[in-house]
Amino acid sequence: MPKHDAYYELRCRECGRRWGNQPRSICESCFSPLEVAYDYDWIRYLLGQDAMDPRAAIRRRISERPANMWRYAELLPLPDGFEPRLPVGCTPLLRAPQLAQRLLGGKDAETAALNLYIKNDAVCLPTLSFKDRVVAVALGQASAFGFDTVACSSTGNLANAVAAHAAGLGLKAWIFIPSDLEPAKILGTQVFGANVVRIAGSYDQVNRLCSQIAEERHWGFVNVNLRPYYAEGSKTVGFEIAEQLGWRLPDNVVVPMAGGSLITKIKKAFDELIKLGLVEEKPVKFFGAQATGCSPISTAVKTGSPEIDPQKPATIARSLAIGNPADGHYAIRTIKNTGGWSEDVSDPELLDAIRLLAESEGIFTETAGGVTVGCAGKLYRQDRILPEETTVLSITGNGLKTTDVLAGVYEAERPIVPKLAEFEAHLQARLARVDARKEIAGVAV
Repeated sequence: MPKHDAYYELRCRECGRRWGNQPRSICESCFSPLEVAYDYDWIRYLLGQDAMDPRAAIRRRISERPANMWRYAELLPLPDGFEPRLPVGCTPLLRAPQLAQRLLGGKDAETAALNLYIKNDAVCLPTLSFKDRVVAVALGQASAFGFDTVACSSTGNLANAVAAHAAGLGLKAWIFIPSDLEPAKILGTQVFGANVVRIAGSYDQVNRLCSQIAEERHWGFVNVNLRPYYAEGSKTVGFEIAEQLGWRLPDNVVVPMAGGSLITKIKKAFDELIKLGLVEEKPVKFFGAQATGCSPISTAVKTGSPEIDPQKPATIARSLAIGNPADGHYAIRTIKNTGGWSEDVSDPELLDAIRLLAESEGIFTETAGGVTVGCAGKLYRQDRILPEETTVLSITGNGLKTTDVLAGVYEAERPIVPKLAEFEAHLQARLARVDARKEIAGVAV
């Protein structure tokens, strides 16, 4: 049997040139991005494909493993002898009937209530975003490549994840961020002892600087020279969706887009499960969600352009504020080839969607999740997503990271003295305000 790292390698996504396994993200032959490619015959063998009932045997073997993303280890680029330190992944897939009712209303809402799901990475360990998945894979390779220092450019969630995972592995961490990042995300990076460098510029400028530093220093930049391995961690979102749906694929997935990688990797995950015979092949439409103030991928999809026109970000959804997305071209291809679409929402719309998800399903998401929910509502209203279709909304981060965007939204209530009569008066005043708002809303309708 070969070593674990003998059945995967880096290959150019365009010309197909093979690059083995090394800290590299660009093909020197055609300057296209590299991606991890696998020997699926060996994976079938390792998972027990030689059994009498291969599908049942592989499903059973996976289901018997601990409930974390490492249950799919054979489909991840992990170095030989890798031992996971943290139980990352296996976040809940929750039916969202009340959200469906609020998004649609009317007779179709009852049907949608049976078919709408939330994939909730707002509770992913250890830093409450899906970025923990990608960092866990990238830092496994960082150690194998001999890096004692890891780094990243980040819009927030990646900064938290790199800092936390590096601390757990005893690695030094350097984190480069735009200076206007949310305070909670800056604090959530510093607390792990990472070196934080704030840059007076956009994320795209920060990322260019990191590319230059990576050429000069023997550091493992998770989203530069380790990017092909890092991106593979996103596939576990797709693996989990399929397994949690009873080893079947949904009809639709709505995914927030920053650099554009996540939507392509969920698609790759579904394709791999089909190759291995673990799910029945079926068409799945992929829908991308962006904030209007930074929507280069969405704009390209809507205009029919195969290319990205970079934008200067102007949105409170800072985790999605990448004006020149590295995987934008591939995100467009994924959306178009699956018959999907892309939508975007304004800052007020995404704030409304954050509150809607919290009030309807008890899930507090950050701004990216507000973008996903807000765009899903538009897609339902446009009949691009139908109520009878199984639809999964990808929630990628926790609302506790972006509480600053809700400043001033909720009034600070006047404290009352601890007497029953005082509470009764307070209750009547509160009910009167609720009735007044309902009356105004009725007039508006």
